[in-house]
Amino acid sequence: MKKNQIRIMTEIGMAVALAVIFNFIPLWRMPQGGSISLEMLPILIIALRWGAGPGMMAGVVYGLVQLALGPFIVHPVQLVLDYPLPYMLVGLAGIFSNKINLKTKGSTYGWLLLAVLTGGLGRFISHFLSGVIFFAQYAPEGQNPWVYSAIYNISYLLPSLLLSYIIIIPLIKILVISESENQR
Repeated sequence: MKKNQIRIMTEIGMAVALAVIFNFIPLWRMPQGGSISLEMLPILIIALRWGAGPGMMAGVVYGLVQLALGPFIVHPVQLVLDYPLPYMLVGLAGIFSNKINLKTKGSTYGWLLLAVLTGGLGRFISHFLSGVIFFAQYAPEGQNPWVYSAIYNISYLLPSLLLSYIIIIPLIKILVISESENQR
């Protein structure tokens, strides 16, 4: 068991480092924060390999590293909603890690999609609430802050999730399935 814990911790460290690198090379950066990037991919991979606990731990650590590297803080609650919490919630994808199985190929990709969407929804909810509570002043005049926050956050999270899902598909056999076969 101890060997497995060391391996998980090592992989979490590598995933956080890779997420930071991906954050520094965004495909598109939004004007008030957020970007289309692959930063969620390493967290999703940890969650799918090891489950929700290690996935959420990787997310929290990444959120704290991101906070240390370039924060935009207007309130302590906003700090939590925009940094450690959303990335921790990406790790919720791991609740489906035991459902991903190559023996049932068709359902594997369905469970994988559900896992990625669950992690993305968790992150979306956290950023959405932060947007409504702390950044409503950026909404165009006359637009409901709830609608503005939803549109703003979906505009970069959905493409990021789609990219992550597309990249995870060919990696799933190597990263998740082979691990479960090695443990037998």
